[in-house]
Order: sequence, then structure tokens, then C-alpha cells
Amino acid sequence: MDASPSRSAAQTLAKLDRRNRLIGIGLMCGALICFSCLDATAKWLNRSFDPLFTVWWRYTASIALVTLFINPATRPGVYRTNRLALQVVRSVLLFLSTALNFFALRYLQLVETMSIMFATPLLVALLAGPLLGEWVGPRRLVAIGVGFLGVLIITRPGIGSMHPAVLLSVAGTFAYAFYSITTRILAAHDSSETTMVYSGLAGMALMTPVLPFVWTNPGSSAAWLEFIALGAFGAIGHWLLILAHARAPAAILSPFIYTQILWMLALGYLIFSDWPDPVTLIGAGVVIASGLYLLYRERVRRLDPTVSP
Repeated sequence: MDASPSRSAAQTLAKLDRRNRLIGIGLMCGALICFSCLDATAKWLNRSFDPLFTVWWRYTASIALVTLFINPATRPGVYRTNRLALQVVRSVLLFLSTALNFFALRYLQLVETMSIMFATPLLVALLAGPLLGEWVGPRRLVAIGVGFLGVLIITRPGIGSMHPAVLLSVAGTFAYAFYSITTRILAAHDSSETTMVYSGLAGMALMTPVLPFVWTNPGSSAAWLEFIALGAFGAIGHWLLILAHARAPAAILSPFIYTQILWMLALGYLIFSDWPDPVTLIGAGVVIASGLYLLYRERVRRLDPTVSP
């Protein structure tokens, strides 16, 4: 007698879950578009302004926009954190990753820097063992090794074609990997809003004393709008990311990270007339394939507890 209502309720919940997942995927794609526009805007501005000045604007404008919506009035106790030292470390790591990436963008194509950054999940999987106790098995170790081979294909060290700025991008990727791990640790202690408001503080605090030495008057209204957009893309992108993860599991959203290469290709070609050579595209494909395989193995391990890590 009660089977039909129970089945109907289960179907309703399943439809709601599918709807939330689709919304989450849409929000994730929106975040990735914002991050792609952020890098493209930074590369454009770096042609006329010091990258350190661009970094300062990225964080100052972002903090101003975030504070409008997330502050003690709208979120009481938002500045209260249970892991202040770790929040500071995370903020510094994000600043280092951004600064190194902005300097690299001055010399490299958007696709080159993004392809190297795609190695972040590989580094996180490798570092999660000693730092979080999440050790990877032999299959995932092989996938990580193949992914790093893809990075070597992109950078091509030792054959005379590697630009020194590649090292900045690689260093930025390491900083972002540690940033990702600290974010995972903080998720168990602080709310996402608290973590978000702390994200840009190190960038603004560290760059403000340097500002008098790198300040350049933007001059035109177009330049002012571009600097404001720089912060807006960062703030909106991170907020969409938080909303996406509230709607759908990370295992569903993570594969869509690699769609960012499409936006980088399009923006690089339309704005800077850049198109990567075949070797760079091959290396990017290797990195993406290894990252997707890692996600697949992680999903298998979570769905089947009998599978050894």
C-alpha cells in the first residue's frame, strides 16, 4: 500500500539531485570562465603595467567586492577562525601562486600556463600521502608519472626552446598544490565564507608596502575598468566555485576543470592571436588524460571500499 508513495518520493528526490548536479556543473563552468578571463585580463594589463601592480589590484578589488556581500553585518562571526595560522599560510600560498602566474603570463601563452597548472591534481595526490595520510596506489602513481611526463613535453627543458618563465609557472603550480591541501584541511574547521574572506588578505597586505615603487596611473577609463574587472573575475569565480560544491559532489565537478583549456585557447587566439604548437597540445592532452584517470581511480575507490588505495 505504501510502496507507491515511497517510490514517488524517491523519484522526486532523484530528480532534485539530478537538477542540483546540473546546476552545480553550470556554476563550475561559470567559475572556470571567470578564471580564464582573469588570466587573460592579467596578461593584457601586464603588457603596460608592472605585474606586481596587477597583483595588488587583483586582491584589493577582489577584497572590496567580497566585503560588500560577506562581512560581519551579513555573516556574523565571519572573521572568526579556528585555524588562524593555517588561514594565513593558505592566503600566502594563494598570493605566491597568483604572483608567479602573473609574471609567467607576461611571457607565456595562456594555454601554456594553464596546461602546467593542470598538474596541480597530480601534485595534490602525491603530497596528500605525507601531509594528509591519503597514500596513492601503484596505478595512480603511474598516472602521476605520466602526467609529469606531459609537463615535460610542454616545457621541453634542455632542448633550447624552454622560456625561463616556465619555471615561474611550475613554481606557481607547486604553491597552488599546497594551497589546495590547506583548503581541504580548513574545510573541517572553518566555513567557506570565512576561508574566502581570508583568501586575499596576504596578497593585499604583502603588496601594499611595495605599491609606491610599482604604482602607475592607469590613466584611461578603460584601464580602470580592466583593473576592476580583474578583481571581479577572481571574486565571482571563487564564489561560483563555492556554490557549485554546495550543489554537487567534487567527484562530479572535478572533470569539468579541464574544460578550462577550451576557454584559454579561445581567449588566447581572439585577444593575443596566440595558438599553441602541436607539441604543447600533445603535452596538455597527456596531463589532462592522467588527471582524469586519477579522478576515475578515486571514484572507484570511494564507490568500492574493498578496493585498496
